[in-house]
Amino acid sequence: MASAMFIAVLLTLAAVGALASDPGPLQDFCVADNTSQVLVNGFVCKNPMKVDADDFFFSGLNKPGNTNNKVGSNVTTVNVNKIGGLNTLGISLVRIDYAPYGQNPPHTHPRATEILTVIEGTLHVGFVTSNTQNRLIFKVLNAGDVFVFPVGLIHFQFNPGHENAVAIAALSSQNPGVITIANAVFGSNPKIDDGILAKAFQVDKKVIDDLQSQFWMDNNN
Repeated sequence: MASAMFIAVLLTLAAVGALASDPGPLQDFCVADNTSQVLVNGFVCKNPMKVDADDFFFSGLNKPGNTNNKVGSNVTTVNVNKIGGLNTLGISLVRIDYAPYGQNPPHTHPRATEILTVIEGTLHVGFVTSNTQNRLIFKVLNAGDVFVFPVGLIHFQFNPGHENAVAIAALSSQNPGVITIANAVFGSNPKIDDGILAKAFQVDKKVIDDLQSQFWMDNNN
């Protein structure tokens, strides 16, 4: 079973590589030079003669993340900030751990499509299409199942079981970014005017004020 899961992850990575949205490389590699002060779209290349195997290596994805938090999940990210060799290659990877009844709350990746493989447990997953349909595309996934979240669309995962769940996901960008909807709307800095949000959500301002206070404390602790 473990070997089958490993093959599934490799196929996931291959698929996302084919769908990469970042600019394509013009050389064999362009390892990110994190010491450079030059600002470009991505990272300046490190001198290729100073590149070694460690520039393409990350260790620790076998270790569970700490899910002792309010949402009951943890995302371990392996992007260009962790592996400099990902620069210009248009791909990255995450491990997501879910406590029982934990979730990866509604969020978007502004620069990437995501393809997720369940390694352990069961997940309820879905994404919502854009206006005006706002259609929910929803599926229950078990170990070995694969699901795709299209670029930019709001999506989520939820662990409905009594046991932990684990997923591996690949994304079609070296730095896909993430916008957690509730954090962005209610925890922005500075705060969005409560009157704007009250009208948008059709609720009383007091509800918005309470939510903003809670998210503001969470985001600034």
